[in-house]
Amino acid sequence: MESQFPKKQILNEDGKLADDSYKIRLTEELVKSLYTKMLRARLFDRKGVNLQRQGRIGTYVPFEGQEAAQIGSAMAMGEGDWMFPTYRDHGATLTFGHSVKNVLLYWKGRQEGCIPPAGKNIFPPAVPIASQLLHAAGTAWAEKMKGTDRASIVYFGDGATSEGDFHEGLNFASVFNLPVVFFNQNNGFAISVPIEKQMKAKTIAQKALGYDIEGIRLDGNDVFSVYFHTKAAIDKARAGGGPTLIEAVTWRYGAHTTADDPSKYRDQNESLIRRETTDPLIRLEKYMKLENMWDTQWSADLEKELTAEIEAAVKEMENERPPHVNDMFDHVFAENPWTINDQKEAYALMRGE
Repeated sequence: MESQFPKKQILNEDGKLADDSYKIRLTEELVKSLYTKMLRARLFDRKGVNLQRQGRIGTYVPFEGQEAAQIGSAMAMGEGDWMFPTYRDHGATLTFGHSVKNVLLYWKGRQEGCIPPAGKNIFPPAVPIASQLLHAAGTAWAEKMKGTDRASIVYFGDGATSEGDFHEGLNFASVFNLPVVFFNQNNGFAISVPIEKQMKAKTIAQKALGYDIEGIRLDGNDVFSVYFHTKAAIDKARAGGGPTLIEAVTWRYGAHTTADDPSKYRDQNESLIRRETTDPLIRLEKYMKLENMWDTQWSADLEKELTAEIEAAVKEMENERPPHVNDMFDHVFAENPWTINDQKEAYALMRGE
């Protein structure tokens, strides 16, 4: 089955094109934009881990190593499209237009962190596994019924493919030929469970066969492959061609969350090796140097500029008003039922308010 779903690659590990037919489409503007957004995501991710270790935000979910998968796919989306992230896809949401401050507020435990900028159709991060696939299919159905050309993309890990919502989402999208891309980031582990102990299938892409939709498998550390193949899937969906299941094979260097110790179930030497051989940013940097797109001063200035942007957002996040206890009660229902009001009043009484 792996031979039927080979990993599609455009940029190899040495920074050279594995498929020269894309050469003409790789403008310096596009390449630098992809690199900029990947570096921004990596710097943000490292800052997030540091903030958690310093006690300045709550538990944080890192994604370093998966930048090509997130940024390449998010760059393929159009204005007005819909994005349905997991708790790990802040690289994608930032690329699609979410504010750095609000993403940080989310990890601070603030409900404001779920609110994207005006005009950006980004759902709150899904913590329940695979529930967001149904949201994506439903929204795609609504857009189709309204006659728009808007498409949805939904992110999920390999563990989500063992949930019923995964199968319901794909089946519904297949039956109604919906404009949705199911984007799987397969890093080989569902928290501590390796993929070979989770499924007998050799690939996730082959699961598309059961629903008679297109399934493709990508080198998820190749940002060119992710960008161009996701864009093709989005364009197909927009034109009425139906859903696509994309499996982006990647690797996350760090822990499942900052509350996790991956050394208990995974050989961390593998991450050290992959940093040297398959890292998405290093791969793109190699390409840029070969194509005379790389400038050392540009790189240094870019990192300085992005670091300043992130630090400014951290300041904004920490200068926000303190959370109020009513935030727990007032954002569940449009009108609170008596049970919620009783809890709210009891808590206020206990505090002497």
